[in-house]
Amino acid sequence: MNRKEAEKRILSLRNQLQEHNHNYYVLNKPSISDFEYDMLMNDLSVLEKMFPEFSDISSPSQRVGSDISNEFKQVEHKYPMLSLGNTYSKEELVDFDTRIRKLLPESDIEYVCELKYDGTSISLTYVNGKLDYAVTRGDGVKGDDVTANVRTIKSIPLSLIGDFPPEFEIRGEIFIARNDFKKMNADREKKSEQTFANPRNAASGTLKLQNSSEVAKRPLDCFLYYVLGAELNYENHYENLSKAKDWGFKIPPHIMICKNIDQVYNFIQHWDKERKNLPYDTDGVVIKVNSLKQQKILGFTAKSPRWAIAYKFKAEQALTKLLSIDFQVGRTGAITPVANLEAVFLAGTTVKRASLHNADQIELHDIRLNDFVYIEKGGEIIPKIVGVDKSKRQENNEIFRYITHCPECNTELIRSEEEAKHFCPNEFGCPPQIKGKIEHFVSRKAMNIAGAEATIDLLYNNHLIQDIGDLYFLQKEDLIKLERFGEKSADNLFESLEKSKIVPFERVLYGLGIRYVGETVAKKIAAGVGTIENLMTASYETLIEIEEIGDIIAKSIIEHFRLEKNIKIIEKLKKAGLQMQIDEKENENLSNKLAGLSFVVSGVFSNHSRDEIKKLIELHGGKNAGSISAKTNYVLAGEKMGPEKLKKAEKLNIAIISESDFLRLIQ
Repeated sequence: MNRKEAEKRILSLRNQLQEHNHNYYVLNKPSISDFEYDMLMNDLSVLEKMFPEFSDISSPSQRVGSDISNEFKQVEHKYPMLSLGNTYSKEELVDFDTRIRKLLPESDIEYVCELKYDGTSISLTYVNGKLDYAVTRGDGVKGDDVTANVRTIKSIPLSLIGDFPPEFEIRGEIFIARNDFKKMNADREKKSEQTFANPRNAASGTLKLQNSSEVAKRPLDCFLYYVLGAELNYENHYENLSKAKDWGFKIPPHIMICKNIDQVYNFIQHWDKERKNLPYDTDGVVIKVNSLKQQKILGFTAKSPRWAIAYKFKAEQALTKLLSIDFQVGRTGAITPVANLEAVFLAGTTVKRASLHNADQIELHDIRLNDFVYIEKGGEIIPKIVGVDKSKRQENNEIFRYITHCPECNTELIRSEEEAKHFCPNEFGCPPQIKGKIEHFVSRKAMNIAGAEATIDLLYNNHLIQDIGDLYFLQKEDLIKLERFGEKSADNLFESLEKSKIVPFERVLYGLGIRYVGETVAKKIAAGVGTIENLMTASYETLIEIEEIGDIIAKSIIEHFRLEKNIKIIEKLKKAGLQMQIDEKENENLSNKLAGLSFVVSGVFSNHSRDEIKKLIELHGGKNAGSISAKTNYVLAGEKMGPEKLKKAEKLNIAIISESDFLRLIQ
């Protein structure tokens, strides 16, 4: 066979195998026997080895994966992967529908109902009909590049057919069907390997394996349910999904367009019963506004889209005996009671422990030692106690007395009126709090100091660290004296500590562990104050001017920097060379036309989403405030502006401007 003949045969085999893969893994209609398929694949593999110049990463022969182990790199999502708000009742669904109709008056609204699959989220980007890269959800802003692993999943097309856009993103859920899961665990048992707890954990863990050839051996499957891009074929979600099926994607079979919330609830009730007959796990129904134009008008909150919501099915329950209660101390000093139970099988896993939340919950359910309790999984993940079978209670079961002192340092616990939990106030002397703060600081979403989390106990117990600042002043000679801590481990830790010095300011701020300051809030604060010095000296009035910073967060920040020990920790971190201010390049503006001006944005806009308008304010030097005050310069009002905000703006004589007025300001 000459070169030209080989190229022609290779292309023909690839097209045949791609079609057979689609028939078998997507349509579930195999058109040839396994033997015939294997013979075609063997022919292709032989020819590709004989003529390596025709190698192609999208070839069906490449689905076997590679033995090369690669660390996952972080990739920023072009469109943030936000989570969905949850609802559990018809009343909450009606509230969702009411909000939508208020924001879209005089509009016809269609909802698309889809089953919520129990696996791990994935985002796939295709360029010119080829799979370019695959990214996990991660923190919603960035995720892990798992392209090599995803290429081994046979229901995900490597090449598309039809009239697809030049570039687009499609999202879905990677899962393992129940029967495949049982077979996989049976095979692992035969090999004396540890079995998986449930299909969801197995799918998630498999996707994060470093060796793609191992991923290829596991029965991962994938449903795709959301198409994004600038050049989509249709103006609604349902038709774009239907079109994606023509391109070769495995689109879920159970999707329905609903004209009103009653039809939505009928769909939910049907699948709440029928889901047990499906070959894969589902835990709810996702409801989306069908029109893409309406989705854009509705926009997003900081955490989730306003145009979609997830209805969660009622969790499965089990009855078991409560043996004892432990008390855990978190990094903030919060005390969490945890129940030790007689082992019971629930929703795919064996449960031995469950959360009791706080003293009020124990009192509310009148929970006592040796009671038989009902447990369920919150979101079908975290076990919790939801009730007691009092008919099984023994006469001598005494009322449970909540602890009064910290189980770790014996400090008397405190509880303020507005808090549900008890707290240990010994912030700088209680070991779990000290270690918890350091674990938070080195975590991936904060400073990402690899290898430190596993050694914090060792470093703390040997009196080498007492706070996060001490990490940067460790000495190699002290480390290599420790058990299981060789020279290479020490070098790796120091290298990771050095890398953390370029982590941006907002992540340093998040890593400080200030109470109520999560990732999103840390970004808002960093953008609002610019430097750590400004934050440490900021007044209450200055802080609540920052978007999304309310009374509780502002007071928490002020209280944090009142403590001398926290000031000293900041001094250590500054001396170590961490980023203590916003990167000027990241903060570069398009102009300074709005410099010194504070805006409050309210309502629905014609040409931009609220988030887009807020971004424009920042890019032109202005500030977004969460609430109206005497310092507000403008209220940017769209349709359906809140009446209370309007009243307050008029009372304070603050200028109220429209979207077109605002655009003239920045032109």
